Amino acid sequence: MKNYDVIILGSGPGGYVAAIRASQLGLKTAIVEKENLGGICLNWGCIPTKALLKSAQVFEYLKNANDYGITVKEYDKDFGAIIKRSRNVADTMSKGVQFLMKKNKIDIINGFGKVLPKKKVEVTKENKSKEVFEANNIIIATGARARELPNIPIDNKKIINYRKAMTLDKQPKSIIVIGSGAIGTEFAYFYNSIGTKTTLVEYMDRITPVEDEDISKQLEKSFTKKGINVLTKTEVLSVNTEGKKVVVETKFNGEIKKLEADTVLSAVGIKSNIENIGLEEVGIAIDRDKIITNDFYETNIPGYYAIGDVTKGQALAHVASAEGILCVEKIANQNVEPIDYTNIPGCTYCSPEIASVGLTEKQAIDKGYTIKVGKFPFTASGKAQASGKSEGFVKVIFDSKYGEWLGCHLIGEGVTDLIAEAVVARKLETTGHEILKSIHPHPTMSEAIMEAVADAYGEVIHL
Repeated sequence: MKNYDVIILGSGPGGYVAAIRASQLGLKTAIVEKENLGGICLNWGCIPTKALLKSAQVFEYLKNANDYGITVKEYDKDFGAIIKRSRNVADTMSKGVQFLMKKNKIDIINGFGKVLPKKKVEVTKENKSKEVFEANNIIIATGARARELPNIPIDNKKIINYRKAMTLDKQPKSIIVIGSGAIGTEFAYFYNSIGTKTTLVEYMDRITPVEDEDISKQLEKSFTKKGINVLTKTEVLSVNTEGKKVVVETKFNGEIKKLEADTVLSAVGIKSNIENIGLEEVGIAIDRDKIITNDFYETNIPGYYAIGDVTKGQALAHVASAEGILCVEKIANQNVEPIDYTNIPGCTYCSPEIASVGLTEKQAIDKGYTIKVGKFPFTASGKAQASGKSEGFVKVIFDSKYGEWLGCHLIGEGVTDLIAEAVVARKLETTGHEILKSIHPHPTMSEAIMEAVADAYGEVIHL
């Protein structure tokens, strides 16, 4: 029986990052993976979807080339080639993880991993043979999959999940996307941009309901302008796949209405992969689909840890990576402190992009803060106007008493690359006045953050 310091179940952005950090700290490490290295993020999530979205953005640029003084007489999209490029990008990234595993001398164990008592892991290989490994520490990083609702059964023919949505053989002429979280909005944008008639259905009273209300309003305005049919406060009652088209029965304000499309994409959230991995046999405690851990990701059973989407934190790739690093550093007796989950940035990569961190305006008010709110539209940004992408804005929220930066919310071109300024500033407890006195380069999109802060304090120049 092979013995390790650390065995990790799952090679997603939590698992493979934890493995590399463990190896750096001198721990003999192995990683168990039943599919491709990199997990959902590299193979079916973060990376290949961004490749699809980039193709959609390039196609949009071609459609609007005249706006830039350029004439393009003939152009078209090749759906198969777009899908192929996305898969090639994913394959390249997965091979990159393979290289990192080899570089860091991490053993890769292919197969389905199951934790056993007494710090053991059983791996079932593709040929059904089983092998048991032993470790001083076991980290569960098995991630999550698309959630399936009883009234929207996924058959991956007419009712699909996000994995099928990025590998369809043929572009649908029409699609209904159910759910307007990050996955739903990104695919709604993608399919609409390449010419598919798109409807986005959301049960809540606004799309992207976890975002600040002003962000949701702007995104709905932008999507509607692009031709996406946005339906909020709409409940999906049933989906019928018996005919040539998929028929979705919905209810809005008590009125029953039927929608038709070639394809339905169910994007109603995710479900943790915690079944059949030995939690019950070991006695590891769970609560509502999540493994219970302490601040350093150890479960109720010493030596067994859990990180990423199987735990209660935000289901984001960068959160899983941070948790993985912290977990193994604690195992290696490093001096570490718990993650501050109030300072985790969230990003959505549709067009316009969305990025946010901290409290929304409503949350800040509900918590009893007296606030200063600043807002700067990209229509007033020289860089945004020059790029031809001036929709959206930056919104900042500060505590009036101490100047604490409570929240930052952005919607517009490339804002997912801007949000880190607010994250670092909040980590360093930077005040609004300190941001105002930090010179931002001109012309850049980042100036909009400084200008929004200036607006909050009544000092805005370009409004």
